[in-house]
Amino acid sequence: MSTVIESALNGVQFGLMLFLLAAGLTLVFGIMDMINLAHGSLYMFGAYLTAALVEPTGSFLLAMLVALLATAAIGMLLEMTVLRTLYQRDHLSQVLATFALILIGNEVVRMIWGPQPRRLALPELFSGPVDLAGIQYPSYRLLVIGVGLAVALLLYLVVARTRVGMWVRAGASNREMATVMGVDIKRLFTLVFGLGALLCAVAGALLGPLLSVQVGMGESILILAFVVVVIGGIGSIRGALAGSLMVGMVDTVGRTLVPGALGTVFSPSVASNLGPTLASILIYVLMAAVLFWKPQGLFPARG
Repeated sequence: MSTVIESALNGVQFGLMLFLLAAGLTLVFGIMDMINLAHGSLYMFGAYLTAALVEPTGSFLLAMLVALLATAAIGMLLEMTVLRTLYQRDHLSQVLATFALILIGNEVVRMIWGPQPRRLALPELFSGPVDLAGIQYPSYRLLVIGVGLAVALLLYLVVARTRVGMWVRAGASNREMATVMGVDIKRLFTLVFGLGALLCAVAGALLGPLLSVQVGMGESILILAFVVVVIGGIGSIRGALAGSLMVGMVDTVGRTLVPGALGTVFSPSVASNLGPTLASILIYVLMAAVLFWKPQGLFPARG
């Protein structure tokens, strides 16, 4: 039971980090109608900038804040100079162009910081475990859960309770009507893209101490972020949160329970090798089931 509880907490933590990526991705996709494969590169930039700034600043928090602002600026600059020219192109052109940005981003990181993975140490204050009803759980993972919940709540308040959020929701529901009603779509696009880049940087900075900070780290997690967007519904923040938690729980708890279940039938070596693979497949089974039930996703912004 303690293993299941710990896995469930890990699933919530992973799901909330996926939400930070998927929220920006679903807004970009939902409002701009643009497929941006380079979204994961901004996540990588956030992790690398945090790792590079921790030593000179002497503070993980200060390094993270600077990395967030820098990544948001990079995202807005990228939108104004490159991506703006792709809005009127078809999705195939957007996929090819943003895939090229992935390759360029990887090479830029490799030239600046080298090909070797960088180590981002845990903040000293959160380096130990805490006792949760007899379960020793890493305090840093609880911090990640807390930050993820706080960012999700703040993002909800911004989108649901502010004028800017009203523009965002209008653009996601009907971009042409929002333009007719006086919304500055160009400025809105830049703002949304900067917000998405900042959320990516938050995820990269927080997951850096838990995962390896290395070139190409954004590609694998980008696939899961797209799965979340499809499950939750394009353009929906609520759907991104629900889909992220579902994917995080299925992935993490599945990696714990599936090998154990297979161990009752197969040998331990077969179960340990086959279990993680089947657990990964469960995510796409979940996506197929949701699309069979609701083809537009759980909470589509349109309709």
